Amino acid sequence: MSAIAGMMGKKTVENNDVSGLLSKMKHRGPEKERVFSKKNVCIGHRSLTDLELQKRKEAFGNHDGSIYVVCDGEMGQMCPEKKRSLLDLYEQSGTDFVKGLQGPFAFLLADYRQEEPVLVAARDYLGAKPLYYVEEKNKLYFSSEMKSLISLDKEVHVFPPGHYFHSEEGFVEFDEVETSSQKINGHNENINRVEKRIRGYLTESVKTSLDGPKEVGLMLSGGLDSSLVAGIVKEISPVKRKSFCVGSPGSQDILAAREVAEALDTEHFEYEYTLGEMIEALPKVIYFLESFEPSLVRSAVPNYFAFKMASEHVDLVLSGEGADELFSGYDYLKDIMDPQQLDEELIRVINSLHHIGLQRGDRMSAAHGIEVRTPFLDRELMEYALRIPVKWKLKQGKEAVIEKWILRKAFDGKSQVPSDIIWRDKQEFSEGSGAKDCIRDFMAGSVSDEEFTEKQQRIMEKDDIDIRSKEELYYYEIFKKFYVDPRLARQVGRWETI
Repeated sequence: MSAIAGMMGKKTVENNDVSGLLSKMKHRGPEKERVFSKKNVCIGHRSLTDLELQKRKEAFGNHDGSIYVVCDGEMGQMCPEKKRSLLDLYEQSGTDFVKGLQGPFAFLLADYRQEEPVLVAARDYLGAKPLYYVEEKNKLYFSSEMKSLISLDKEVHVFPPGHYFHSEEGFVEFDEVETSSQKINGHNENINRVEKRIRGYLTESVKTSLDGPKEVGLMLSGGLDSSLVAGIVKEISPVKRKSFCVGSPGSQDILAAREVAEALDTEHFEYEYTLGEMIEALPKVIYFLESFEPSLVRSAVPNYFAFKMASEHVDLVLSGEGADELFSGYDYLKDIMDPQQLDEELIRVINSLHHIGLQRGDRMSAAHGIEVRTPFLDRELMEYALRIPVKWKLKQGKEAVIEKWILRKAFDGKSQVPSDIIWRDKQEFSEGSGAKDCIRDFMAGSVSDEEFTEKQQRIMEKDDIDIRSKEELYYYEIFKKFYVDPRLARQVGRWETI
């Protein structure tokens, strides 16, 4: 986990320009800053200690200092088979090398070998690592977070996932998530084989995610996804396991996570927060999150407390993010009856992850200087999951439709995770942790109906933002204290429902 920033101009640029951008993101790289500058291109990052940087080949320039690269991402995940540096790959293949990269990444590369230096920027196809840019007259700025660019007083743009930028070519798409044209035949395919491949892909992804650390943190919600990841870690790795769960007193997540931790023999940590603590934390949560979207903020609050607790014990945590998108875990998906329409909706949700779930995980972990990895979002697992027929993802049970049915069945009886956890009903993170009802009840009484309507109309007229609830209004007013320009609010990803 790093902060990266860079700029390119018509004239010589100074290190201080990029250092100024990086100074707003010290939380992403709290210990070390490096800036590389020649002529009109400057790039830099804030990252780990010198000792750690020496282990990460992507942090350095080439042998003669003519090319430099700064990266937010781990080379072991980006290129697990070749184990080569980005610099080697670029020198060998030019920008074509980005097509072979895997895993989460965002990078900036400065090539000074020509009279006119070249700047290359790229972001992974899911947008798991953040990147923004600003276009100014004769200047171009890049940064990991929006907050470092607001002082430029220009419109901030989201760097599109699955694209690279070349200063001579502009933006080029190199990768995207698509609906698979090779669906598994639900009549002929052996379901046991499908279950085995799901287990195999997820196990291999968890193994890759464990590359490096001697101990790992596990974000346990007591639900299916995080529990499966934790179960695999216990089965395949000797690393020391510490698990973390937060919630309001008596929340279902805490009780279920405690059961999982006992079954998997982890060193388990819990934290119970009060409504007062949640409300007090909201300004920090919204500042780091860079969003006012209700469901995102609501779930970011327990994430904030969980990552804060985890950062006191570990540097790396694994989460279950992504399983809902791959295996139809959201409740509203049960209402989509047409298989093709449901497939299209899953692709839409996956392509929205970069400014919803992945943004929450990235920003809340970065706020506490801790790295989070998401095994469910492995490329091979994702592509295989998108081939699985809808009828195996959503299956009618005795009383209701069971979401993520094939994922549950794949691990039931073949994992150390208790069966009742594997078949536990899906709950929104903020709901299971107890945050949802607490916050909504508080927000309902925070403003009168008349005042809400008045403010709603004023914001629409002034900022062109449709505020949909009292809860969203509360978050928006906090958001505006940090991000005044209404153009920044229009970059915020928003669910169609709240």
